[in-house]
Amino acid sequence: MKTCPQCHQRYPADSAFCFIDGSSLVSEKDPRIGTSIAGRYVIEQGLGIGGMATVYRAYNKLIGTPCAIKILNREFAQDTTTRERFRREARHAQRLAHPNIIEIFDQGDTDDGLPFLVMELLQGTSLADVVERSRVPLARALPIWVQMARALGRAHDFDVVHRDLKPENVFLMKGDWVKLLDFGIARCAQDARLTNLGEIFGTPQYMAPERSTTIDAGPPADLYSLGVIMFEMITQRLPFDAPDPASWILKHMNEQPPHLKELAPEMPDALDRLVSALMAKEPSERPVDAYRVLAELEEIAAASRIALPPPPEAMPRDSAVRSRGAGRDPWVSRLELFERMTARAFGASAPVDIQRQLEALRGVVREHADLRSRALDEQRRLEGVAEEWRDGRMQIGRAMDALTVDASLTREEARSFRARVAPLSAATQAFVPEVLIAHKEAVRWEGRCGFAEPYLELAASYRKLAELVEGWYASRKADYEAESEAIAREHEVAEVDAQIKKLRERLEELDRQLEARRRESQERIAEIGRRVDQLDAELLHLASRFCAPLRSKPELGTLFVELERLAG
Repeated sequence: MKTCPQCHQRYPADSAFCFIDGSSLVSEKDPRIGTSIAGRYVIEQGLGIGGMATVYRAYNKLIGTPCAIKILNREFAQDTTTRERFRREARHAQRLAHPNIIEIFDQGDTDDGLPFLVMELLQGTSLADVVERSRVPLARALPIWVQMARALGRAHDFDVVHRDLKPENVFLMKGDWVKLLDFGIARCAQDARLTNLGEIFGTPQYMAPERSTTIDAGPPADLYSLGVIMFEMITQRLPFDAPDPASWILKHMNEQPPHLKELAPEMPDALDRLVSALMAKEPSERPVDAYRVLAELEEIAAASRIALPPPPEAMPRDSAVRSRGAGRDPWVSRLELFERMTARAFGASAPVDIQRQLEALRGVVREHADLRSRALDEQRRLEGVAEEWRDGRMQIGRAMDALTVDASLTREEARSFRARVAPLSAATQAFVPEVLIAHKEAVRWEGRCGFAEPYLELAASYRKLAELVEGWYASRKADYEAESEAIAREHEVAEVDAQIKKLRERLEELDRQLEARRRESQERIAEIGRRVDQLDAELLHLASRFCAPLRSKPELGTLFVELERLAG
């Protein structure tokens, strides 16, 4: 691929000059720059190269919408497991449909067989860059944490565990609007297992202890990572320091992290307790879910008089980058200019070769415009499906939120009652040996007196036995009541979980219904797009031949200026 340094029009590699302004073309360093993917996404520039994928800025040439495209690097594309993880990134992010989770528009394979994802184009910075510069004040940190907790709540509602939560995967847009990124190693309960025993994926500095011993770590693992991030944002250091990944993992497993207030004594006690709870070694000792974390963060914000972002349904859905608009087919406008050039240069007696070239241009432009019109119609149908899909997912997500926020409190209560049961049961059981001893003592005095003479010791042994039995009874009653309360709360949680399961099933059914329609439109657009790309190359060749002999005519100077404006 080559580019005109003057007007930036792109050409096939065998072209030499720009038909618009006559400049010599230069080769692109990245051969993907200027090429199309899936018949409609034009790659404009590289944004970043990672270990496994390259991200480009692009735009949808049918409607002018900017986007980002992530393409798996070739050396990983042959590995089936890596390809599937790449696909999951799209599936997981798409099904969550939350304002604080990056939106994935499309996915597929490039013409040379590399998987790609099309995502919203974000403008801002990563949380990692913010933390690297300085500590984050509580007034700024709390709104960020709240949005992260909301996003994690939605992900966990739909059985998706991120598994690699870290500052690099938290993107801050204008106004610190949070987007969680990179669900590439996320795991969903419905997914087939990709990780083998002994394989650990994630970032050791933020990895929960259980991640190193099980491949099925659940939502509490994400909450642990959130706690590490919160600690780092306030203190600008990690809770542990280690020279290598293995040492990091061992420290997370075996060492207690410092308390937040040891390094930031001005922080609220409630925040110190929350961060410590999030980084508890045992998953069962962390907050019951992301909504419990969210509730505690809201309480801390209220006590500290810190304003929080609006709820998700009130947040803007689209990124700050606006569409360029589809506009008119540029080749139709160029053809009109070519016809004016011919009329001005030759009047009614244009040379035969010029007339032949112009007629060839007309035929190809007609086909180009017709195909572009058909592709636009198909794109509108695709957008309708996408809107229906997005709205359906958002509706199910809101219903899920309504259920899980209440369920979170019930889970907390169930955990509290269940925690009381064990010590109460132990206390009840502790009465048994004492009652047996007291009973044995009473029997001994019964034998001594033979019920022939009254013994005060017999009365004392009866009183002691009665007191122990009464205490035993009271303890057993408290034990039974706590057990009943725990069972009742657990039953309520089970009922909510059953409703949540139905919502998940509704989401899966929605996905199945709309995925087929979406795929059909995408395939038709891709087919049209491949033909349009062929026509673009043909038109560039025809236009170059047409313009070359006309460029020396001074009377056409103003029209060539118009041609340059069209390129801009």
